[in-house]
Amino acid sequence: MEIMEDVSGAHFSGWRPSSTNPTSPSSPTAPSQQPFVIGVSGGTASGKTTVCELIIQQLQDHRVVLVCQDSFYRGLTNEELKHVHKYNFDHPDAFDTEQLVETLSKLKSGHSVQVPIYDFKLHQRSSDIFRLVNASDVIIMEGILVFHEQRVRDMMNMKIFVDADPDVRLARRIKRDTVDRGRDVHSVLEQTRGMHTIIRDKDVSKHDFVFYSDRLIRLVVEHGLGYFPFKEKQIITPTGATYTGVEFCKQLCGVSIIRSGESMENALRACCKGIKIGKILIHRQGEETQLIYEKLPNDISERHVLLMDPVLSTGNTASQAIELLINKGVPEANIIFLNLISAPEGINCVCTRFPNIKIITSEIEEGLNDQCRVIPGLGEFGDRYFGTDD
Repeated sequence: MEIMEDVSGAHFSGWRPSSTNPTSPSSPTAPSQQPFVIGVSGGTASGKTTVCELIIQQLQDHRVVLVCQDSFYRGLTNEELKHVHKYNFDHPDAFDTEQLVETLSKLKSGHSVQVPIYDFKLHQRSSDIFRLVNASDVIIMEGILVFHEQRVRDMMNMKIFVDADPDVRLARRIKRDTVDRGRDVHSVLEQTRGMHTIIRDKDVSKHDFVFYSDRLIRLVVEHGLGYFPFKEKQIITPTGATYTGVEFCKQLCGVSIIRSGESMENALRACCKGIKIGKILIHRQGEETQLIYEKLPNDISERHVLLMDPVLSTGNTASQAIELLINKGVPEANIIFLNLISAPEGINCVCTRFPNIKIITSEIEEGLNDQCRVIPGLGEFGDRYFGTDD
């Protein structure tokens, strides 16, 4: 059976069996012992498969089998298939846990097993095709919820949890699920809606509000940076080889609309080291706006600008800020407006006045109420973020 391809340049710093004394009591390959079971878990798209590949590479002198929890997904019913985009594939009930326990138990007892094959596009198991897994020295059980079931944990000799930045995992999952598993972006982005659910909750703690707001802000900032120009660049790697990559435009700056926009500055600085950030303060009273303060880079007319404000409501404040930037010599097409939530009225206002502006948002709202507040919205963002809402 072909297990998987080797990973070049890999290093695994964890346990490995002794190569000098294969019958040592500490070795999982000793004849008197059962197979050594390694559990590998972690968030979706965290890199679990890569870790498993590294383990297999290090144990190349031993019989190793990899069993994926994904193989034990339940086939969806006709009713579940009708609402597949709302189905939670990351819940324990999505798996046939009893069969997983039985399979791992048989493997640990030295028996061969038939592992089901799951079709991620049809959301069904193959009825007449199975993967034969033979008894081995080492069994690797991999999956997002392999540590959830106590009976599975009890059979493991080693547990590894793989962690990765949530934003990186989201990007990986979008690519994997849309390309490899035939799902659409809408179903994958339910993770983003999960973060929105947290920050919109009126009872959420300040810590959680800031934490999940920062995650969403980081996603918006990185997406916005992708619209700026870049040029091809060749560099020499430490191996002496030539790598052809890209170099992003260096003439960038951020401009935050005080004070809510200041919540987005840290994410921008984390993505662009040393970036200049200007500030604009506009007082809003109903439909009326008044410029109170501005401090912008002297050479802003030569720069591409990321204008930042978490909430786009009527669009009046944003329009005055954009007009100020244009009056300072910034070409309209060089401005990208970043926010977390946008009302359709605000989008229409800004895009009608400034058709060359790009707006990047994480969610479009239902609209404005008669007090010009965004609905469903998330309240006064600045007060909630900076802790001044009491």
